[in-house]
Amino acid sequence: MTRRPRPPLLHVATDAGTGPVVILVHGIASSSVTFYAVIPLLTPNHRVIAVDILGFGQSPAPDGCEYRLEDHVESLAATIRSLKLREPFVLVGHSLGSLISTRYAAMERHGRIATFWRLVARRSTVSRMVLVGPPVYVSPSDIGDPRVKARVGAYLRAYDFLRANKDFTLANASIITRLLPKGTFELTEKTWTPFIKSMEHCIESQTVVSDIASLEVPVDVIYGALDQFIAQGSLIIIERMRHVTMHRVEANDHIIRRRLARVLVRVIDS
Repeated sequence: MTRRPRPPLLHVATDAGTGPVVILVHGIASSSVTFYAVIPLLTPNHRVIAVDILGFGQSPAPDGCEYRLEDHVESLAATIRSLKLREPFVLVGHSLGSLISTRYAAMERHGRIATFWRLVARRSTVSRMVLVGPPVYVSPSDIGDPRVKARVGAYLRAYDFLRANKDFTLANASIITRLLPKGTFELTEKTWTPFIKSMEHCIESQTVVSDIASLEVPVDVIYGALDQFIAQGSLIIIERMRHVTMHRVEANDHIIRRRLARVLVRVIDS
């Protein structure tokens, strides 16, 4: 039987501060710069660790990688193990990072990561999940409300169009990049493959609802009222879960700006 290669370690962009550990996982076509407004607010009271996810920032982009959710999770697990943490930690994910983080916590709880990779020294190392702007898209066939079904279907069709039209997507991405804080959104030829494969295999085919439902730790969901990547009504299914607390931030979009950063820190400290 051929053994799968070890998952590559992610680039640890920030490891600063002392106190309870908080691990930050950014989203698609971005980097740890996503949390530039958050880290200075956390480091006075926490040890803050921010990583670049597989294929983005300064992390490896392995040849032939399909960027499945499991690929992202296995590298995150290997990286967390390499840190030799001695205490439970708060795991924070933004956008795609929220899907990766939730899957990590779900696999950890069921012992899957330890079984396949022996990467986690003990179970229940995640003490709390904080998901920021999670793109929750349940299959339209599983949605009863016709308005929500139409909205989610439109998002999925848009993602399919972006993947199929590379020149259009890259041209518009370069315009968007210039309008956002540097490093927040960077889609280039170099990151094209990680982008389209992560979109197809993680965002369009996701497990976040069942993963959240399987968790026993508290889950906080923070989202901007103007978040353009959240289909109206799509969060209702997780909002109804007993261990989930929702936090709506007015006048904030998908980017973690100062207003949302303050709410995020307040939630972590509560």
